[in-house]
Amino acid sequence: MTKHKHSIRPGRRVQLERVDPDDTGSLPEKGKARARLAKDLEELRRLQYLLYADGTRAVLVVLQAMDTGGKDGVIRHVMSGLNPAGCVVTSFKVPSSEEIAHDYLWRVHKAAPARGMIGVFNRSHYEDVLVVRVHKLVPESIWRHRYRQINDFERMLTENGVSILKIYLHISREEQAERLRARIDDPAKNWKFSMGDLEERKLWKQYMDAFEDAIHECSTPWAPWHVVPANKKWYRDAAVARLLREQLEALDLKTPKPRADLAKLVIR
Repeated sequence: MTKHKHSIRPGRRVQLERVDPDDTGSLPEKGKARARLAKDLEELRRLQYLLYADGTRAVLVVLQAMDTGGKDGVIRHVMSGLNPAGCVVTSFKVPSSEEIAHDYLWRVHKAAPARGMIGVFNRSHYEDVLVVRVHKLVPESIWRHRYRQINDFERMLTENGVSILKIYLHISREEQAERLRARIDDPAKNWKFSMGDLEERKLWKQYMDAFEDAIHECSTPWAPWHVVPANKKWYRDAAVARLLREQLEALDLKTPKPRADLAKLVIR
């Protein structure tokens, strides 16, 4: 289990309104944060190489946030620094008819990273205790059981070599408003804006309640949640990179031994 200032201890109930989304911890300056990010990305590339070479473990990064929370930004500024051959990003949107015909975890399990790979979920199985709950798509008698099912699912993945890093990117309602305005004011960002974003914004309190419950119910010793203050994008990126670095370092990966005695090998 990765221990970090943003980690949510299993059993702890987090109150998001008490978590400062502007917090930058030990990185109060953008320059310092970007310098650390560059160093961590360099180390992440080395660790990713070891993960691929070892071939027995995988890492799954789960990103959740409110609209405009920065999931795409993290993928662009952190994950793009990795070797794309060993990193797969999956974005979960509205389920297809085929996916609806199966249990809600079916499409998620299919996207779990293979051994040697880093998988990134842009949204995830948690949508089935978030948007499904907020919009009352299924009754509480159904979604309430999903916390246990998700914990069991993540434990199964962990016991089969998948190390899970779950991150909630925490922004304020005021910051979301600024980012939505930027999508309207900047022609290059107009395509990002959806009227549905405004409808979802009206449900902010309901989403905060749903996120708090999901984090409380599903922060486990094998897959704890991390709440990362994300109003400052430069801090968000540095914090996520450090979390991923620590997750990989905890695996204590080593370069595999050669399959043959290379000292006796002669290439003519």
